[in-house]
Amino acid sequence: MSAVVQYNTPPVSSTLPLPAGDDAGVFAFDGDGTTSRAAFAAHVRALAARLPDAAYAVNLCEDRYRFLVAFCAAAVRGQTNLLPPTRTRAAIDEVRARYPGSYCIGDGEACGCDALLAGPGAHFVHLEATLPALEGAPLRVDESAVVAIGFTSGSTGMPTANAKTLVSLRTSTAQNHAALASLWAPGESPHVVATVPPQHMYGVELSVMLPLLTDAAVHRGRPFFPEDIARALHDAAGARLLVTTPVHLRALLASGVALPPLAGIVTATAPLPQALAAQAEARYGCEVRETFGSTETCIFASRRSAHGEAWTPYPGVRLQPQPDGTLVSAAHLAGPVLLADLVETQGDGRFVLRGRQADLLEIAGKRASLADLTRRLLDVPGVSDGVVFQLDEETAGVRRIAAAYVSATLDEDTLRAALRRSIDPVFLPRPLRRVPALPRNETGKLPRAALLHLLRSGP
Repeated sequence: MSAVVQYNTPPVSSTLPLPAGDDAGVFAFDGDGTTSRAAFAAHVRALAARLPDAAYAVNLCEDRYRFLVAFCAAAVRGQTNLLPPTRTRAAIDEVRARYPGSYCIGDGEACGCDALLAGPGAHFVHLEATLPALEGAPLRVDESAVVAIGFTSGSTGMPTANAKTLVSLRTSTAQNHAALASLWAPGESPHVVATVPPQHMYGVELSVMLPLLTDAAVHRGRPFFPEDIARALHDAAGARLLVTTPVHLRALLASGVALPPLAGIVTATAPLPQALAAQAEARYGCEVRETFGSTETCIFASRRSAHGEAWTPYPGVRLQPQPDGTLVSAAHLAGPVLLADLVETQGDGRFVLRGRQADLLEIAGKRASLADLTRRLLDVPGVSDGVVFQLDEETAGVRRIAAAYVSATLDEDTLRAALRRSIDPVFLPRPLRRVPALPRNETGKLPRAALLHLLRSGP
């Protein structure tokens, strides 16, 4: 189509272009070819022209490219993308209740399944498989606009909302790009393949904002199985950057599937065991970078996990240990943010995580942390996945410790005997339950309610 669409935007001096970069540059790719930045902008214009007037859009798109089109179309219209922590009806209803008048937008791969998730009475905008295009003026968005509201996972309570302005995301994206740029050669552009959903803040930062605000290109889909990940990486023509989680990385290594040469691997959402990072570096011949951040703060530190446990903060980040957590200050944050994580700062500016106040255990005068106990569980040969957590019930004022694990070879008695060699008897989990799989969500996290249900529904 050839038409011109105008939007009511602030003066150019207070706006940022979306997407950034050369119109002819590659924005997205898959097995069918590439999409230029100019073509992406044309898709955004066409969608923006038919969006309803509203303040908020619940972005449910699963296809990453269509998520990006919807994200930008809403931003161009001066609307805020609402990013539910999960794609369940309950989570979507809760977000819509918090923001009355919001509408839903999705790609509805299976005959409008997103419309069903959105619920009765919801205004729903469906993105077609073939997106229309509309030519027009370059797209610009007010840099102070709140373009997204992300929600915490709710694994420790009610999900909390976290607003992100375009200018804050531009700053954090520049930090991410600078931190990762050593993985590829000067003059190269990273081609990102991400296994995490675009609604998760880690996915927003490295698979949405990175291509929007830098020269990075991104794979259109969200590959899940090892063979799909390998195929998506083969589709990339630039420096291949795999953005994933420890769960996906472990599955990749276990599958034995061959990957093309990689510029690097980035992981987050759960602690990456040092042995797993070292195995991945040896197998794939590239660095594995683990990032540290949260929905509240975005990414603010990284480490090469195979080489040690200390984290390097991004330039300008300041950490202030507190009795109940750590205050984080950074250029992209409006003010200091208190995280529940306890850190120990080192003389060279790096820091080491010491768990969370809620995860620290004290029994019979002895101390341990759930994170360290989980690490020791995963270190046992034959354990492919596992977690140590606290139960709701209390016995004599002390919360009991439970564990669930996945193993093809170790029964519960054998594993319990192995744990006695590395864990003090007072911290041995009881019960210890062998399960076919842990109830991880799409980012690899383990919601507490799902763990408790798993334990209580077992034999």
